[in-house]
This record gives sequence, structure tokens and C-alpha cells, in this order.
Amino acid sequence: MTLMNRILRHKTVEQLQAEVGQRRDFRRVLGLWQLTAIGIGGIIGVGIFVLAGQQAALNAGPAVALSFIIAGFGSACAALCYAEFAGLIPVTGSAYTYGYAVLGEGAAWIIGWDLLLEYALVVAVVAIGWSGYVQVLLQSLFGVVLPVWAQKSMSADTMSYYVQQAMGTVGWHSAHPVAGPSDGHRFNVIAAGISLAVAVLLSVRTEWGARFNTVIVAIKVIGVMLVIGVGVFYINTANWHPFVPERVLDATGAGHFGWSGVLTGASVVFFAVFGYDTLTTAAEEAKNPQRDLPRAVLLSLAVAMALYIAVSLVLTGVVHYSQLGGEASVSDAFNAIGLHWLSNVIAFAAVVGVISVLFAFMLGAARIWFALSRDGLLPAWFAHVHPRYGTPARPTMILGVFTAIVAGLLPIGEVAELVNIGTLSAFILICASVMVLRVRKPDLKRNFRTPAVWVVAPLGILFSLALIYGLPWITFERFIIWMALGLIVYFAYGIRHSKLNRR
Repeated sequence: MTLMNRILRHKTVEQLQAEVGQRRDFRRVLGLWQLTAIGIGGIIGVGIFVLAGQQAALNAGPAVALSFIIAGFGSACAALCYAEFAGLIPVTGSAYTYGYAVLGEGAAWIIGWDLLLEYALVVAVVAIGWSGYVQVLLQSLFGVVLPVWAQKSMSADTMSYYVQQAMGTVGWHSAHPVAGPSDGHRFNVIAAGISLAVAVLLSVRTEWGARFNTVIVAIKVIGVMLVIGVGVFYINTANWHPFVPERVLDATGAGHFGWSGVLTGASVVFFAVFGYDTLTTAAEEAKNPQRDLPRAVLLSLAVAMALYIAVSLVLTGVVHYSQLGGEASVSDAFNAIGLHWLSNVIAFAAVVGVISVLFAFMLGAARIWFALSRDGLLPAWFAHVHPRYGTPARPTMILGVFTAIVAGLLPIGEVAELVNIGTLSAFILICASVMVLRVRKPDLKRNFRTPAVWVVAPLGILFSLALIYGLPWITFERFIIWMALGLIVYFAYGIRHSKLNRR
């Protein structure tokens, strides 16, 4: 078999469908509402508690609601394609497995390796942000302040200093001694702790974690509904005029507001309207995957979008959009009108609710790692489920330790730069694969069919490409390094140990 044939070899859809009923790796314990809760948990996070207000103040004004509609439309194009695959191939691995069936092993490995890092980094980023919220609540409600060294990670400058010191390029023992940074910060204890706690929960029993996640999502949704239900009585419609503020230039010459500002806002909040893809990684733990997975994908996005749009309208109606630029914009809005009790409730809902984002993305990362190992592309040691709990405990706990170290040591900006490009790449792969399979196997029985696929799928690709184009260059540099490492692993190990190679 030539190298190109190896890279392009793939599992057939029929083969994967036949394996669905034979798989006994996981226990099927998740119903429609638990799957939907995983999806909603992955979507609703800092986007609703932070980004809505910030983008209203910075770029879109009251028209931030339109920014969410535009972003939601782009995300829905990919969601419809995900839904078709979820009903067609209900197997653990999500975009990795779908790519394996349509585009071949090489493309599947690249997207699986990519998503493994992306999902893990989302956990780390959210854990760092969550730590900040928790520390504010601890101080305001109980007067508890952590020691400076445990409050957050080292700054980028401090980290750079210690790396150089370890290499012997700075410090008293080097040729040019300099004083070290003294910000006092060393390790974000709370961020590391929550990463480990979520990993332990996911390692014990999937249904326990899913039930806990459902409760967490319910608290989060109730908090958002409270914002909408109470805030609607304090709306001053004058704050909505003009709905699309006139375009202005700042001191640097950058433009804000106007219709271009609405589109800029859409590109930012787009990253708040995906996360539903994480639920498809739990396909083999669903009770009725071919029926429930497509429904859960679409239902979770629909619920999240309705809440995002409603909150955007309420926030910009309660106070003028210029007052919403803070890190806790929702709480700030209700503090401004004297509803301090609601502000505290919102802060609590944000702290509790963000845990569901950690749950969704760590669950997704562990199952992708498991799927890669089960197919032989990574060592089979990782593809063993816990004999008692029936979970992929090995990759889950390793991811827990990894994300705890990253969240504890690295600044949020350094970690966040790597997030997003992998998910957008997966969207492109899924949208392209749906079209390829429609041509290659038009007669396959599909439990859900993407409507207007020749319009929807290309639009999903174009949206994703446009957003990738707007990412900072440093993202591409680190992405290329991770991909190069992945190709080394694949050609040194995966391509020879692949189960398809043995056959």
C-alpha cells in the first residue's frame, strides 16, 4: 500500500453504522435532555455574561443583538451539518470520526489532534476566568482573600524571566545579572483545582457528571431568565435609539459602530455560539443516539441563541450601551439601576454556570483521545474504559492534570490565543464532508438531512474561513507548531499502528 493510499484510507459509513450496535465500550446512560444540557453548557458561558455587554459598548451598541443573529446564522450552518452526521454516524469522536468516514485517515488525524488541544485549552481558559469570578465572590461575601502567590498565574514577563533563568540567559549566575520580576503571583490554585475536580467527576460515572451538569445548566438558565424577566420591566426604549449607532473612529483610526461595527461584533461573539459539537463526542453514551443527537445539537443552539438575543436587548435597554464595557457587564447593568440583589444573583449564576463549560469541553477532549487510541492512531493503553465506572478514565485524568498545570501557571491571554482555530477548522471539515457524502452516497438513509445543503454547507465554510482570516498571526504560528508535532506522531506511530493498517 502506497503512502497516499494509507493517508486516504477510511472507514465506510456502513461499517461504522454496523459497529454502533456492537460497541460495548461505554454505558448508554444519556437521554435527550442530558445531551441538550451538555450542548447548552458548552455554548452559554462568558459570551452571555461578558461579551454581550462588551461588544455593545465597543462595536455594535444596541445592535449587538444583530451581531448575535449573524453569528448564530453562521454557527447554525455548521450545526445543521453536524446534526446530519450525528444521526448518520453516532460514534464517539465527533468531527474526527466523521472525517475518518469521508475524507480519510490523514484528514481525520489532523482534525482529531487539533481538537484534542483546542478542547483542552478551552477548559484551561475557562478555568482561569472562573477563578477570577470566584475570588471576587469570596471577597465580597465572606471577606476571604487568597495569598497573593495563589491568586493567579505568573505574568507573561515573569514566566519569560524564569524560562530564561532556567536556560542560564538571565539571573545572578549569568553574564548580565538582572533583578527578577516581583509581581508575587505563582500558581492559580482555584483554576487548577476546578480542572482536576471536573476530571475526577467525569472519571467516576458519566451519568453522575451528566446529572450534575444538568443541574448546573438549569441554574445558569434560570439566572439568565431572571435577567430577562426582571430586566424587561426596567427597559427604557430611548436607550435603543439609534439602534445602530453612527460609525466613529478612535484615536488610532480604528472604526467602531455602524454596520461594520455590527459585523465586527459578530466575528467576536461567534466564539460564544459554538460548543454544541461537544455533545456529539458522547454518541456512544446516548440511549438513542440516531434520534437524540441531531435533536440535541439543534435544540441546544436554538435555546442558547434565544437567550443571547434576549439578554442583549435587555442589557442595552436597561442602561445606555456605553456603560457596558466592564468584565461583569450584566452585573454592572443592574448595579447601575440599583438592583444590587440581582447583581449578586447573576454573579453566583455565572460562577456556577461556567462549570458546565468545563464539563462539556473536557468530556469532548477525553472522548476524542479515546477514539484516536481505539483506532490505533495513539497507544491502545488510552482506549481502556474503567472496569467499574465505564468511563475513559485514563485520558480524562491526564487531561485534568494537563489543564490544571496550564490553568495554574499560564496567563489567560497566552492560552486564549491558541483557542478557536481548531474548532473553525472542524466546521470547515464537517460542512465539506456533508457535501462530499451527498455526492458519493446519495442513497444512504439519513435520520436528519441538512436542508438546502448546497447553500448551507458552503455558507458554513465561508463563515469559518472569514473568521480564521481575522485571527492574530501568533495563533497560526503556534497552530503550525502543534500540527507539525502531530504529523511527527502520526508518521512515526499512528500510520503503522492504525487498525486499518493491520487489516
